[in-house]
Amino acid sequence: MRHSGVIDAAVCSMPERLKEVVATRKFDAALLEASFINGVDLSPITLPLMLRAVDGNDGAGAKLSGIKKYQRITSIVSDVLEQSAKVLTVKIGDHLRARITAVWSPAGGAGKTTVALAYAAKKASEGKHVLYLNLESFSSVPAYFAEAGKSISALFEMLENNDGSAQMLIQSIVRRDNEGISYFTRPLNYDDMNVLSGENITALLRACAGMTDELVVDLTCICDERTVRVFDAADRIFLVTDMTSTAQIKMTQFMSQHRVFESIREKVVYVENKCSAPGRASMEPAIRLPHLRASDLSMVHKRLSAGF
Repeated sequence: MRHSGVIDAAVCSMPERLKEVVATRKFDAALLEASFINGVDLSPITLPLMLRAVDGNDGAGAKLSGIKKYQRITSIVSDVLEQSAKVLTVKIGDHLRARITAVWSPAGGAGKTTVALAYAAKKASEGKHVLYLNLESFSSVPAYFAEAGKSISALFEMLENNDGSAQMLIQSIVRRDNEGISYFTRPLNYDDMNVLSGENITALLRACAGMTDELVVDLTCICDERTVRVFDAADRIFLVTDMTSTAQIKMTQFMSQHRVFESIREKVVYVENKCSAPGRASMEPAIRLPHLRASDLSMVHKRLSAGF
C-alpha cells in the first residue's frame, strides 16, 4: 500500500459491530456507509466521513463531510488524507530524512530546471525516492510533468497556519511520473508562491524532507531571503551556468561580490551546462553537461541524467 507508513486501517462490515469498535478504539478518521450511521455515537472519531454515491448531503449523514464512493482507491485515500490534514494535529519530527540538493543560477536560461530534473532522474534510477520541489516565481512544472491533480497551493495555505499536518497533506497531493520522480503541480496563481515568507520556506523544506530520500529544490534566479533559507538547509548546491558571456559574468559577480557565496562555498558543485567553457567562474569539482536539443523537454533531462 502506497500510504502504509501513514495509515493504519481497520475494517468493520456490520453496523452492530461498529458500535463496539468505536467504543473501544480511537480512530482519527472513518469512512462510513449511510446504513452504518444511525444509532452509532461518532463523537470519539475525530473525522467521520460518509461515502457518497454522488456529491452533496443526504439522509442521516447530512452533517458529515463526504467522500465520493465510486472512484479509484488511490483517489479515495488522497481525499481522506487531504481532509484529515485539515483537522488532525500531526507533529513533524526533528529528523530530516532526505538529502537536500538545491539548484540555482544567477542567470535565467542557463538550464537550471533541466539540471535539477536530470539529477532527480539519476537518483530515481538508482532506486531512491526523489521529490522535486519547484520554487520558481513562475513554475515550469507543466513543461515537464502531467498537470492533473491537486495544486501545491493547498500546502502553502497549511504552512501559513503553521499546521503540523503538512506531511499528511503532501501525501495526498504529490504525484509521481513514469521515471519515479515525485512532484507537485504548479500553484493556482502567481501570488501563492511569491507571498511565502522565509519561515514558510523552512517549514516547507522540513515537511518535504521528512518523507523522502532525495529532495531536489529548483530555485528562482533571485538570491533573496527565501533562496538563502534553502541554501542553509541544503546538503549540496548546484550552481548552474552555460557558455554565454552573460551567464559567466553573472556567476563571477555572485562568487566574487555576494556575501552569501562565502557561506555556501563548501557545499557548492559548479555545473557547466550546454558544454560551457570553464571561464573565470569555474571551480572544482565541476560537472559538464552537453548541449542537447529536443522538442520534448522531458527527453533532454532524461538523457542528461547520465552526466551525474
